[in-house]
Amino acid sequence: MDTTQHELYEYARLRLKQKKRLYFHFVVLIVGSLFLLSLNYLLGVLPEIHWSLWAIASWIFLFVLHFIRVFITDSFMNKKWERAQIDKLIAKQERRIEQLEKDLDNKN
Repeated sequence: MDTTQHELYEYARLRLKQKKRLYFHFVVLIVGSLFLLSLNYLLGVLPEIHWSLWAIASWIFLFVLHFIRVFITDSFMNKKWERAQIDKLIAKQERRIEQLEKDLDNKN
């Protein structure tokens, strides 16, 4: 297996791991929400405060952030994007070095 194939495999393995964690997070969110709701209302742990709804809303917010990271941010900010950014920065740095060398030659 050459380097490119290995990189593609590693990237695919990483993406699969991210998605598995997201799905697991979703299942834990559902089970945990049911548990919190049953604690709050069925078992009567401070039912007048509705604390479980706030806890679940916070948890859903964290899940949405996790979802955004996996399916939106990491989809377009992947290895190809990183390489393009690195190439762009290297080219910019090389242009600066060339300009500094020209300036130095002009002074001499």
